[in-house]
Amino acid sequence: MGVKTMLPSYELGFYALVVTCAVLYSSSGIFEASRDSMNRKAFRDGIKPGWHYFGRKMDAADFEWVMWFSSFRNVIIFALSGHVLFAKVCSMTVPQHRAVVYMLYGVLAVLGSMGLVYLMIILSHCILLYSVALAKQKWLCYVAGLCCLASFKLEPFSSWQSGFVTGAFDLQDVLFYGGSGFTIMRCMSFALESSERKEGIFSIFDLLKYNFYLPFFFFGPVMTFDQFHAQVSTRDLRRKDDEMRNIRVHALLHVGAIIAVDIFFHFFYILTLPSDLKFVNRLSDWSLAGLAYSNLVYDWVKAAVMFGVINTIARLDHLDPPQPPKCITMLYVFAETHFDRGINDWLCKYVYDHIGENHDNIMKELIATIATFAVTTLWLGPCEIVYIWSVFNCFGLNFELWVQKFFRWEPFAKLEAKMSAATSRRIRAAFGALNFWAIVLYNILALNSLEFALLVTKRLLVMGFPVSTLSIWFITYCGVQLIKEHERILAIEEEKSEKPKAE
Repeated sequence: MGVKTMLPSYELGFYALVVTCAVLYSSSGIFEASRDSMNRKAFRDGIKPGWHYFGRKMDAADFEWVMWFSSFRNVIIFALSGHVLFAKVCSMTVPQHRAVVYMLYGVLAVLGSMGLVYLMIILSHCILLYSVALAKQKWLCYVAGLCCLASFKLEPFSSWQSGFVTGAFDLQDVLFYGGSGFTIMRCMSFALESSERKEGIFSIFDLLKYNFYLPFFFFGPVMTFDQFHAQVSTRDLRRKDDEMRNIRVHALLHVGAIIAVDIFFHFFYILTLPSDLKFVNRLSDWSLAGLAYSNLVYDWVKAAVMFGVINTIARLDHLDPPQPPKCITMLYVFAETHFDRGINDWLCKYVYDHIGENHDNIMKELIATIATFAVTTLWLGPCEIVYIWSVFNCFGLNFELWVQKFFRWEPFAKLEAKMSAATSRRIRAAFGALNFWAIVLYNILALNSLEFALLVTKRLLVMGFPVSTLSIWFITYCGVQLIKEHERILAIEEEKSEKPKAE
């Protein structure tokens, strides 16, 4: 049935009321648990002094968030401010050479932050993959690229390369592996695009300009070479209508998100609580479900802030970077579940869509998803928890296709055709609610721990059955209906915006 199927307004209002009450009730349980556990000895490492005048401590269990806004804050501001300044001067004076200026500034920034040896390691991988690209053989590009990626993700090759970088500071490992991993993904994109080029090959300077664009270098997102090269090569640097206004609005939204997260961390210890399973086991089923869901929402906010700030810089440079990830609250489909849209676009273009083609064939889809998650596992760094996460999410993605195929069979298709559109939407939302919690449970494996994921699964599906299980399912069903309503409104607006263009 179509996405534009409408439900009665009173029904949607009831769904909104149910979800709001459930969120408030679950949040109150997490707040009380956070308040009662503030001074627990087991939480000393995760909870640090915060707003003493409010009598609140802060959840500081996330190393990345603390890193960005403490030890790395001044470095980020200094480096990106310098990039924006040079980029602005360049775009006003020599717009045809702006890619070269971006590259030179990026090289100097990497050299200043990580040293000459690290720069030489990165350049050696760039030259290696450029040399492979000269052969114009896709399979060779994949093999060489994945071997280079493995050299940064697998021992003893990883330690061997990092051992060349002398000196030590808090962020050395983060910058080393971040810059190295994204470099290989960019080099692979360059090599694969070059192998498809009919006439000649892109130059080594095209690769260096692509790789050493500073906003993307250490933390991504990955922008495929064809898109970057086309956008950075244009000399027409005109702004679209209201583009600067939109950039300022998005920048303010990111600042607001950072402040909101800081406030949130002083009242809800969602990252530290899961570390003590004995304490968490005493929480109600509602609070436990809210805690698991909150961890996914926070990880999305973190990704949205990081990529949002970087994307704002890129837009100032007249680029159109990959969009921030879709909010986890709006997801009930495995195919849309990703926290890094740049990596997702890369995987879809060069692996998933390349093998799966139109994604209608079950066997091709299975092979495509296995290959995609194999590359993802290597990208994340192979370990037990990543293996488990990959297997479950690979299964979830394929299971969606299997269910869709199953219900397209004639008996079920005829049955749905006899239903009203609203009834069909309600049934699909019920299945979407199950999918929603599968996404939550599969992904807290990687965000928290296997033990916490097993505890949540056991409490919600076994010990909480039937009351908690069915109650949370119904609340999630209400949430999915609200998501579907949002999608319906967007579809109608998109159709209205396309009509004038067609005319």
